[in-house]
Amino acid sequence: MDCAKVQSGITAHWLIAERRLHLQHGPIDLVIEVEGEPSECERAFKQAVDSFNAVLNTLVAELALLRKPISAYLQHNDTVKGVIARQMVNAVLPHSANYVTPMAAVAGAVADHVLAAMINQRQLHRAFVNNGGDIALYISDQASYKVGLVSNLQTAQQQATVTIQHAKPIRGLATSGWQGRSHSQGIADAVTVLAENAASADVAATLIANAVNLPGSLKVTRESAESLAPDSDLGQLLVTTNVMRLSHAEKHEAAKAGLRVATQMINRGLIAGVCINVQGLQQTLGYEALTELREIA
Repeated sequence: MDCAKVQSGITAHWLIAERRLHLQHGPIDLVIEVEGEPSECERAFKQAVDSFNAVLNTLVAELALLRKPISAYLQHNDTVKGVIARQMVNAVLPHSANYVTPMAAVAGAVADHVLAAMINQRQLHRAFVNNGGDIALYISDQASYKVGLVSNLQTAQQQATVTIQHAKPIRGLATSGWQGRSHSQGIADAVTVLAENAASADVAATLIANAVNLPGSLKVTRESAESLAPDSDLGQLLVTTNVMRLSHAEKHEAAKAGLRVATQMINRGLIAGVCINVQGLQQTLGYEALTELREIA
């Protein structure tokens, strides 16, 4: 496949001897891998590029609506038109009791969209679309994925793995934390969520990471989101900019708050499992594979 066949402003190049494709347009940065017969993989990669060409422009066209809190969106009966925008809204709707905007699901929704286009009418063994750590998966009935989990978004070092089998209804995972690409109201170094799709995992990881917190603690420095990024959809909400060394009790208190929110999501069927990391403390909940986490040597 000729990676030059992309629209202006989009960059594409191969990684790992044409087994992985890197696509980038503005803030969207994808790494895509496909496994299967060579001809099927070639067609799948082309379909991924074709679908990616219009992603950023269609999102920007509805950005004003997508930055609205979902409660205001519902109150005014707003409607988005784009496929990705609708998936973002649908992923956030179950969490409408919280202050959250559809932008909380944008990275995962983009990954889901490109994956769906890539596997359409293709016979593949397995595939993934990784959008900055928010990952959409395709797993054939003969396949599985071993996924590395990070304990700290700043270092991005993988500390453990979890295996996702075809039989499990999990096709998305996402990781959030206070040192990630997006601002967080919490103090988690990393919260990784497994869910039915990447968009659902994305918003859940954001909300659970927000809940991993020590309200009022002098060890946590916070600033308004808009002072750090004037166009932030979080507006005047305070987000974390620094966390001092915590005591063992403080780590547990913060993680416990996140686990309470995760428990509610699991009970509602919104997520399958979660792994929470706070300064070396790791807590897991849900999906039996998480109880079998293996440390990476």
